[in-house]
Amino acid sequence: DLAQARGNRLVTVGERGNTLRLVHRDPTLLGQGLTIEAEGQTHRVTLPLIGGYQAANALVAAGLVIATGGDIGRTIADLARLQPVRGRLERAVIARSGAPVYVDYAHTPDALEAAIAALKPHAGGRLIVVFGAGGDRDAGKRETMGQVAQMQADLAIVTDDNPRTEDPAAIRAAILKGAPHAREIGDRREAIRFAIEQAEAQDIVLIAGKGHEQGQIVGDMELPFDDVTVARECAA
Repeated sequence: DLAQARGNRLVTVGERGNTLRLVHRDPTLLGQGLTIEAEGQTHRVTLPLIGGYQAANALVAAGLVIATGGDIGRTIADLARLQPVRGRLERAVIARSGAPVYVDYAHTPDALEAAIAALKPHAGGRLIVVFGAGGDRDAGKRETMGQVAQMQADLAIVTDDNPRTEDPAAIRAAILKGAPHAREIGDRREAIRFAIEQAEAQDIVLIAGKGHEQGQIVGDMELPFDDVTVARECAA
């Protein structure tokens, strides 16, 4: 109201937006189809990003472009060219089965829950989650992370994250208190390989915890390890 009272142009987006109104969102394994109404016309575009919050972010970005003079039709069409932020629901590879494998930095209970919630509507089959917890950090979150994964994933696989100076088996044991039915595979590469091998055509694999990180900290050493690269190697 204040912006309008001052004569400023008001650009609104989203399900109740006036400039860009999101009419429908159709989640798929590899992204989402968006139906958007703008200036009395209906536009359809495939957004190659996962999750409702990424659709919302994309619409805000489009609104900023339009507010600074961008053409509405071209701006909406260009949403199909967006790429994810490294390690944030980033699609690493598509397995031979056809199941996509996503990597995310989620390493707290809330973040893990949010990542699972974002992916679930896109899965036509199971959601398989590989995760762990870092050592020398908040030990109280481990059991809760296990509970989140067991309640919300169809298959939870507990593995090592960055154990640092702690005993990796002890960290996994703490997580498994909250997820007694989870599969335990300490070696992170083998856990990723197992998840990909288990995935079928309509499943989605989420590798959570390390995201964009390029190493795994074990003791006082940082060993080369990139979830995206390892997922691609395991899927080859």
